[in-house]
Parts: sequence; C-alpha cells; structure tokens
Amino acid sequence: MIPYAFTRRETGWSLERARALLGEMRGRRSCRAFSPEPVPRELIELAVEIAHTAPSGANRKPWRFVAIDDPAIKREIRLAAEAEERENYERRFPGEWTEALEPLGTGPEKPFLEIAPWLVVMLRVDVEVVAGRTRKNYYPMESFGIMSGFFLMACHQLGLATLTHTPSPMNFLRGICRRPANEKPTLLIPVGYPAADCVVPDIPKKPLYEALQWNRP
Repeated sequence: MIPYAFTRRETGWSLERARALLGEMRGRRSCRAFSPEPVPRELIELAVEIAHTAPSGANRKPWRFVAIDDPAIKREIRLAAEAEERENYERRFPGEWTEALEPLGTGPEKPFLEIAPWLVVMLRVDVEVVAGRTRKNYYPMESFGIMSGFFLMACHQLGLATLTHTPSPMNFLRGICRRPANEKPTLLIPVGYPAADCVVPDIPKKPLYEALQWNRP
C-alpha cells in the first residue's frame, strides 16, 4: 500500500470546473464525417493511455487496443463492416430498430472507416492465459464500459472527434487485427477531426430529471 496522492479542491473551484466541463461535454457529438487530416500518433497513444488508467475488476485491465492508420487495413475493415451492416439493415434489424435509427440518418455505407485517420479497435478479454495458467477476469463488461467512457472523454478533451461504431457481429475484426480467440471485439472507434462540412442530427438529449433520482421517491 502507498499513500493516496489526492489533491482536494476548494468547493468554489470544483463547482466552476464542473460547470465548465459540463459545457465542454455537452458539445461532444458522434461524428460520421471526418477530415482525412492526419492526427499525431502520440496523441492517440496518450488518449489510449488515459483510457488504460480506468479502474477495473481486481485491476485486471480486461481489454486490448489495436490502433490502425494503415489505409489497406482500414479499407479491409470498411468492406467487412459494410457487408455486415447491409445484412443488418436489409434483414436482421426489426422495424422498431430501423425506426429508432432513422433520425440519425445512418445506413450500411461507412466511408468514415477509411477517411478517419485512425481506427481504434477495442477488444474485451474475459479469460486469458498468464504464466501458462488460464485465469478469469472479474467484471470484464463493467470494466470495459468504464474504460471506453474514459477514452471518449479523453479524445473530446484533446480536441478529437469520435464515433462509437458497433457493426454486429464484429468477429471479423479479430481476424483482420490478428488477435487471439479469447479477445472479443466490442467497439470500433474512428478518431480524427470533423470534416469542414460535418453536420450532426438536431436531436435533444434526455433531460436529467428522467435519469437522476435523489434518495428514495
């Protein structure tokens, strides 16, 4: 055990920072129109390292990252993702789901998978082999969810646009990235700068009072 290096802030500072942070994060939107402008590799590495600080069950860090800027690999991912998405939109998705997606203007075409300078593939690891022994990771889904939130917030704070893309099923990513069978592709996140003509749906967020309860009603 080591001392907890915690910096306590004055309440006034905390409230001011919280309001500023809320304003910044309210501006975060999912981006589907990226600029091909390069993003420095070090910036992606730092965003991943920030995500890697996230808490996890028994500190097992049940995740792996694959950061891709190779145009040939991005092309391969786009073709495989669009094949799955065509199946989804034409056959797999129930009517209720396609209705829910309609305001977002999404479809099976995913050009951003080639245009965005980086694709970050995130894989969840439920079971792994360490020192020749198979061990189970604890709370991998919950840990992965916390980590991915860290990554999205880090990117936004670093001035980068992102999209949480989840083509389903996603097993093709394991093969393309040449990862072992115990790693489950869970998120595919394009990262970069928004295109100059990027637009986003004008849709409201659910109000806080519908999501927050204080104590018991």
